[in-house]
Amino acid sequence: MSTSPTPTLTPPTATPSLDPEPNLVHALDAAQYTDAARFEREQERIFRRTWQFAGHVSQLERPGDYFALELHGRSLFCVKDRAGIVRAFYNACRHRAHQLVEGSGHARALVCPYHAWTYELDGRLRAAPGAGRTPGFDRSRICLIPVRSEIVGGFVFVNLDPDAAPMEAWYPGIADALAEYVPHPERLRAACTREVVERCNWKVSVENYSECYHCRLNHPTFSNGVVEADSYHIIPHGRVLRHVTKSVPVESLTYRVDPDSHPHALDYTSWFLWPTFSFQIYPGNVLNTYIWHALDHRTTRVTRQWYAAEGVEPDLIEALAEQDLRTTVAEDVRLVESVQRGLESGGYRPAPLVIDPAGGVNSEHSIRALYEWLGEAMA
Repeated sequence: MSTSPTPTLTPPTATPSLDPEPNLVHALDAAQYTDAARFEREQERIFRRTWQFAGHVSQLERPGDYFALELHGRSLFCVKDRAGIVRAFYNACRHRAHQLVEGSGHARALVCPYHAWTYELDGRLRAAPGAGRTPGFDRSRICLIPVRSEIVGGFVFVNLDPDAAPMEAWYPGIADALAEYVPHPERLRAACTREVVERCNWKVSVENYSECYHCRLNHPTFSNGVVEADSYHIIPHGRVLRHVTKSVPVESLTYRVDPDSHPHALDYTSWFLWPTFSFQIYPGNVLNTYIWHALDHRTTRVTRQWYAAEGVEPDLIEALAEQDLRTTVAEDVRLVESVQRGLESGGYRPAPLVIDPAGGVNSEHSIRALYEWLGEAMA
């Protein structure tokens, strides 16, 4: 009786070693972006210990103007006091913790809606009904709990860490650098806002913003109608990533720009301030800001606010904001959400970053800087 020959089994193709090369910088492992417990640690170690955008001074023009904000699980408000100083406080009455203000508005004094405890604009307790009949009650010892605040270029930032270094130590020279492009940033007014929710970890979105390695392939309008991608370079400095490049020739720009209106009229630049904010200036000295709001370990809301400067037409800003939303923003949303799905696939193993010692558009040295800042914060 004949028998069938035993089939020959072809061994699978050898898998390259997954061990990291010790002399290369590798991308972070998937758990950095998919672990809910890690995200909770980031809330405490990063977001509540770093400078965070709160608003613009145009929202606080007169003494008594205020606005409330929620910042990484903390309720705050900013107010201009009678001396013209912008202050930030936790939004909780010292009596029984009722929130003092909602939204934005104007007040001669801060009156708690619960029991009418009344505070001066600088946070000192002015009056508490019935307190005069309470033995030992000393209103001079009671004040709202302050939050560190600073103003850079007309933008208000707060830091929940009372011991944090000042912004100049974190972001050296940022105010002077911004003033070179927008000489009077305090005169800016918000022209329009665009907001998207990205189904990805906040670090995925920040990393995508912080390199242009992907720009030519994924952002044709930005790379061909706004900037010269070949000249794109990113410079880490302090806790800043400075993006610099030239615009495409005036005749190739997708919107109107007067090249003689400003020495930097044909430049593009941005300053990413670790961990979740960026100033960005488009050719024509159009300023917008990026704010990343980490909602959970796989959801990020990105708010882009466009500001009108002197001599810049509001209609131009609106058109540029819409173009940006339809092209670059929409393209980035697809990219970062695909990255998040890949990270959660179970089959991702980090490979080395591409780092050119000379920098340039195809180098990920800026991502290496983000990893260093992340490691220091989480250590």
